[in-house]
Amino acid sequence: MSHVKNKTKWCLDKAEKELKKVKSHRGLMAVGPSLEKARQYLAKADHYLKATDYLKQGNFSDISASTVFYCMYHCLLAIAAKFGYESRNQECTFALISALIEDGQIDLEQSMLDKLATVDVSEDSQTSLEIREQYQYGTNLSLKNEAIYKDLVSLAKDFLTKTRAIVEKK
Repeated sequence: MSHVKNKTKWCLDKAEKELKKVKSHRGLMAVGPSLEKARQYLAKADHYLKATDYLKQGNFSDISASTVFYCMYHCLLAIAAKFGYESRNQECTFALISALIEDGQIDLEQSMLDKLATVDVSEDSQTSLEIREQYQYGTNLSLKNEAIYKDLVSLAKDFLTKTRAIVEKK
């Protein structure tokens, strides 16, 4: 069994144990496919992308690093919902999407997911997760590197396009 499949199984087990103990979970649950929920996550992703532009225009680009990340993350939650999962843990979401890619169940490149978040990042590049954390938890008041901003927005738009196709595929 691959690493991402082991991680996905661990996430499913984690949620099951937590539900028995405290009636809520911070893992991954199989809940049954929901096209409606997937579309709601896509609407939220669109909302975050619009907020990203709004914040940038209002000189709050540091906060836009978070909204652009969550635009893409909600795309992943949309895919999870389509395939019958509820995730309350980013690592678990990333593992599930990687497993779906590995199994050929979705048309999404692993390299695209790696730009969002991965453990294998070269020293000269950052994932959008790392950029979000840097600007969310750091003290910078703007994302001064326009190229990084444009790359993140472009990646988010690509995620939305790909995710819509995955969600609507019969």
